[in-house]
Amino acid sequence: MGLRKDIWRPAIVETPLRNILARGSIEGWPIRWLPPMPSFCFRADPFGLWHDGILHVFVESYDYRVRVGTIEVLTYDSSLQLMNRGLALAEPWHLSYPLVFQADGGTWMLPEAHKSGGLTLYRSTAFPYRWEAAARIELDHVAVDATPLFHDGLWWLFYTSASQEEHKMEALHVAWAERLTGPWTPHPGNPVRVDRGSARPGGTAVVMDGQIILPVQDCSRTYGGAIKPLEINILTPERFDARAGTTLAAPASAAPFIEGLHTLSGAGPVTLVDMKRTELSLEGLAIELRREVGKLARRAVTTSNIFGGRHVG
Repeated sequence: MGLRKDIWRPAIVETPLRNILARGSIEGWPIRWLPPMPSFCFRADPFGLWHDGILHVFVESYDYRVRVGTIEVLTYDSSLQLMNRGLALAEPWHLSYPLVFQADGGTWMLPEAHKSGGLTLYRSTAFPYRWEAAARIELDHVAVDATPLFHDGLWWLFYTSASQEEHKMEALHVAWAERLTGPWTPHPGNPVRVDRGSARPGGTAVVMDGQIILPVQDCSRTYGGAIKPLEINILTPERFDARAGTTLAAPASAAPFIEGLHTLSGAGPVTLVDMKRTELSLEGLAIELRREVGKLARRAVTTSNIFGGRHVG
C-alpha cells in the first residue's frame, strides 16, 4: 500500500518495428497517444493488428479501484484517426498483455492471465469484439506475459514464471510445440535466462536478417523501466543462447511519461509502445485504504458466518 501509482499510456509510433530496433530509440518519429484515461486508471500493453485497412489496438484497461484488468480494443483508420473503442474480453480474473496475431487461418489472442492459474489461448469468432477459449496451454510453470513465435517449423513460447514474485521479472522460460494449440514441451534448460534486466517479455518477437529478437523488460531499476532487445543466437529444443542489446527508454519528448517503457510491439507500418509516469497523491492512498477496509470487512462477515452456524454447549 502506498502513495505512488504507475500510470501507463500507450502510443502509436509511425514507423515499423525494425526501424526502431535498428536505431535503438523511438525518438524522431511521429507519435500519436491513445486517448487519456480518468484519474487512477490507465491503458497499457498495446498490441495491434490490421484488418481491412483498419488498425485494431488491443490494450489492458485498468482501474486501481477495481484491480481487475480487462481487454479493450481501439480502432483507427488508415490515417490513424480514432474511429471506435469497446470491450474485447473480460474474465473474472485480471487480464493484460493481449498479444493478438494471425495463424493457421484464424485470429488469436494470448492474454496474460496468471491470476487464473494458467494460460488460455483465445480465437476470434467475430473480430474484434468476440473471442472464445480455444485451448488451455499446459507448461512447467504458470506463465507471465507469454509471447509466441513461429520459427523453423516450430512454435516457440517465451514467458516468465508466476511461481515467485521475483521470478515474474527475472526468470525467462521457453517452450516449443508443433501446433499452436499444443501440446507444448518446456525447454530442458528452463529457466534459460535469469536476469532482472532482460528476461520478462515486453512485445512481439521478430526475425531480422535471420536473427530472432525478443523485446524484454529491463526491471533492474523499476518495473517496466525500459526495453532491451534480446538477441537469440541459438534456439533449439535442446539449446538456448542469447545476449541483451542496448537499452531502449522513453524519450524526453514523451514527458511526463518518461519513467518507464515496457511494451514494444510491431503492427506492420507502425509500432505500439506504452510509457509511464507515477502519480503521487493522498487520493491514491485513500483508494488503498478503502480496499484494505473492504477486505477486512469481507473476512469478518465470512468468519461470522462460519462460527455463527455452530452450537457450543
